[in-house]
Amino acid sequence: MTPHKIPLHAPAARQKGVVLFIALIVLVAMTLAGIGMVRSIDTATMVAGNLGFKEASVNAGDQGLQAAYQWLMANAAGGVLNNTNLGQGYYSSRGAEPDWSDPVTWNDAVELNGGAPDAAGNTISYVIHRMCDWPDLPYNGPNQQCALSVPAGAAATGGSMGVGSVAFAGNPQIYYRVTSRIQGPRSTESFVQTMIAITN
Repeated sequence: MTPHKIPLHAPAARQKGVVLFIALIVLVAMTLAGIGMVRSIDTATMVAGNLGFKEASVNAGDQGLQAAYQWLMANAAGGVLNNTNLGQGYYSSRGAEPDWSDPVTWNDAVELNGGAPDAAGNTISYVIHRMCDWPDLPYNGPNQQCALSVPAGAAATGGSMGVGSVAFAGNPQIYYRVTSRIQGPRSTESFVQTMIAITN
């Protein structure tokens, strides 16, 4: 009797490539997820960079406010501030509220450093409005209405804001609105505005 031989290896089952197909699908999905993550990180970096430029431009606006304040203080005496001076970006009345984003509003603005950008790439300009109704008139001229603080003893005088409290004597202070525009890198544009009270 002949011995029965058992084959060492069973014949391989026929492979149909299903595992390879699934692996390719997973690989494509992982690639798309990776691309999405990279784009998300790039967008976040760009947004953070833009916010940084915006913050830097707002900080640069203080230079415009300081320059305007120095000009006001140098011209506070002698009635100089009663008259409009477009060469210095100064309007002796508030007029209608300007459209600050309109370039025409800034035609008469003073540009710091002759319009050259600073070290951070910001170009700074400013305009000043005296908070009065009528241009080219003194604050106490006929029919003139100005935003001001009045001296002690005048109508509607202030003080320490308490009933019966002491009112402090002083000269009237006229209010001026200073608006600074900053144009920076990546088309950044910021506006900074403040009110300054100066003794007339």
